[in-house]
Amino acid sequence: MRPETVYIVAVKRSEEEAAVAAARAGDQAAFSALSEPHRHALRVHCYRMLGSFDEAEDMVQETLLRAWRARESFEGRSLLRTWLYRIATNVCLNALERAPQRLLPPDVAAPVTAQTPATQARSKPTTAPEFPWLQPYPDDLLEPAGAHEPELALARQQSVELAFLAALQHLPARQRAIVVLSDVLEWTAAEVAEQLELSVPAVTSSLQRARASLRTELPAGREAWAPSLPLSDEQRAVLAGFVRAWETGDAGELTRLLREDARWAMPPAPLWFQGRAAIETLLRLFPPRWQGREFRMLPVGANRQPAAAAYLRQPGQSEFHFSGLHVLRVEGGQLAEITSFGPALCAGFRLPPTL
Repeated sequence: MRPETVYIVAVKRSEEEAAVAAARAGDQAAFSALSEPHRHALRVHCYRMLGSFDEAEDMVQETLLRAWRARESFEGRSLLRTWLYRIATNVCLNALERAPQRLLPPDVAAPVTAQTPATQARSKPTTAPEFPWLQPYPDDLLEPAGAHEPELALARQQSVELAFLAALQHLPARQRAIVVLSDVLEWTAAEVAEQLELSVPAVTSSLQRARASLRTELPAGREAWAPSLPLSDEQRAVLAGFVRAWETGDAGELTRLLREDARWAMPPAPLWFQGRAAIETLLRLFPPRWQGREFRMLPVGANRQPAAAAYLRQPGQSEFHFSGLHVLRVEGGQLAEITSFGPALCAGFRLPPTL
């Protein structure tokens, strides 16, 4: 290491030690300066654990409050980031003791298939807002890829994608924590064991069981998915086609974008469609321009996946009103899955209510 580099590192370490000492002594400004840079990472950590953007916000506030109250116990022997993760994990585990599992429509309803009678189709499906639905996460509130090495690794593993988040929700709380700490944050078995007050063999065994469970919940072939930061040309092309089809009312183009085994889920309605044929029937009965309605679509980033916010203008209206968020999963240049979230599940995206 060059002398000037050694000097800069030494100065930075000295400044950090001084800031930690000030925070431990009760300097709230010093504590905020140390902890705030970790807010994004802590929020997405809590989101993975809970499946809810809204609850993740609350858990981060609780984490920072507990960290402030326990500041004198932080002696600087571990990274502040690691210490905060320990607190956040415990906060989430406590919350999960009383929180129900976050759901998507396949968890609560049978699919609509090509064999489902068309007489069961409804233009306005019955919603179930009382269910604890999984929520999407805005990309602009994720920590920038590469900002910290563990976060770069988690981006490679695509551990904020909806498929992974939905699968995580099927694990018991402690197994969920072990997977996130081990496979996402890349903690060692010994570190995870210390955090959760378990033995190393217990952590190893639980991690093996959790991975096996995840394999049964995740879409086939997910381990071969390529990282896509930023979106690949293929994903951007499919997203552009999806947006164009909605805005022009081209139901045929929407259908052509679909894989044969595509799925379309619509929380907060306990409703999902299995297979291109079933979705084609839906679009034939209720096409984008059904009864004179029109759409404008705003591309956004959600869960490191292509997504578009939908704005609907009914006949006689002058403005387009936010009607939901479509999060897409693209495989082989086609749509493998669409998850269309209702507006109430998308508050974290801070989207304009009208266009």
